[in-house]
Amino acid sequence: MDIRAFRGWRYRMSDDRDVSTLIAPPYDVVSAGCKRALLAGCERNIVAVDLPHVPPEQAGPDRAYARAAETLDQWKAGGLLVQDERPCVYLYQQTYTWAGKTHTRRAIICGLRVTESGRDVIPHEHTFDGPKADRLKLTEHTRMQLSPIFAFYRDPRGQVADLLARPAEAAPSAHGRLDGVDQSIWAVSEPDVIASIAEVLRDSPIYIADGHHRYTTAVNYADALRESGQIDADHEANFVMFALVAQDDPGLLVLPTHRIVRDLESDFTLGALMDRAAAFHWRPCEPAEVDLADADAFLRPHGAGAMAVIGPRAKESWIARLKDASAMVAAAPDQCEPWRRLDVAALHRLILAEALAPWRRGELSIDYTPDGAEVLAACADGRAQLGLCLQRTPLAAVVDVADAGAVMPHKSTYFYPKLATGMVLKPLE
Repeated sequence: MDIRAFRGWRYRMSDDRDVSTLIAPPYDVVSAGCKRALLAGCERNIVAVDLPHVPPEQAGPDRAYARAAETLDQWKAGGLLVQDERPCVYLYQQTYTWAGKTHTRRAIICGLRVTESGRDVIPHEHTFDGPKADRLKLTEHTRMQLSPIFAFYRDPRGQVADLLARPAEAAPSAHGRLDGVDQSIWAVSEPDVIASIAEVLRDSPIYIADGHHRYTTAVNYADALRESGQIDADHEANFVMFALVAQDDPGLLVLPTHRIVRDLESDFTLGALMDRAAAFHWRPCEPAEVDLADADAFLRPHGAGAMAVIGPRAKESWIARLKDASAMVAAAPDQCEPWRRLDVAALHRLILAEALAPWRRGELSIDYTPDGAEVLAACADGRAQLGLCLQRTPLAAVVDVADAGAVMPHKSTYFYPKLATGMVLKPLE
């Protein structure tokens, strides 16, 4: 893997170096209301550039992306954004609390040479054309990568962490707080440190955790420029901004993504669903037993693959667990064994695709959330007819599926917390 330092663009620092009002969540989790709230807090928030069209599920009008590029150029010309004088890699640290415990996760932000997906950079999710079209228009207009792609790598000896220990002793170059998460960044320009990090990572595959659409967009953008003869192999567009986290980092938390199912036919009942999902054992739960604030902790004692199934008005709750792995072999003979072992795969193939078929109205209406309590509440107040809560997918399972050349079912993982957009921007020219 070929990584390089880059001269990042960053917000000009005030005395306190606080960028809390200037940073934003990744574009794909920002609603129109969230965007308005961020801009009400500060009109110079990066969301003004990063999300010109809402929702970003399809490409918007060209004028929206042109305005975003004009705003970015004004910020650069006016000195709101300044470029680092020397090429840097950036130590990026997030400190957060989950289920009552405080965690710290460290990443190294760098440029990483784009390659054919699946060779050195390994995905685990499908991508969709609409979001890629939106991101490509934004990239073509701004010629800037606004947010890093989140990925993890193997470093069992902790060599990169050792190399970053000394830079982390200094005060951060910038810090902020976003969605309850403390964000800090350090610019590391020492050539020997950068070269040592590049050497450690040279032979390590990189697994994308979050940002598949942005990575595919970056590859397509660079390919188009090379094919048209506009850039050579050393051009900055060949290097994509990644935030790389060690696979063994204790702060690398993977949460489950739960399902909230709406708009089923009116004759849907949980009992009828259970009759059709005969591949599962079903165990009833008393309402007082059901505590989904930390669904993973609630489900783990019920065994690997156990999931919570909540019925209409939350009057019934059950624990479902696959009786025999052979059911997935029969249902998904085209998939690899690591994929068939996933409880989220069993959920998609045997429940959502097969057992729910009589009550579907075209495509299923599903909302996704890492918050189990939200699932229970949606069923209890009638917003949903069915709630499905899972255990977290082990990181090793993500690696096994990716190494087998397969992709996870949609919304299999939720890497928490999300990376902030706006800590550093990477030029593509």
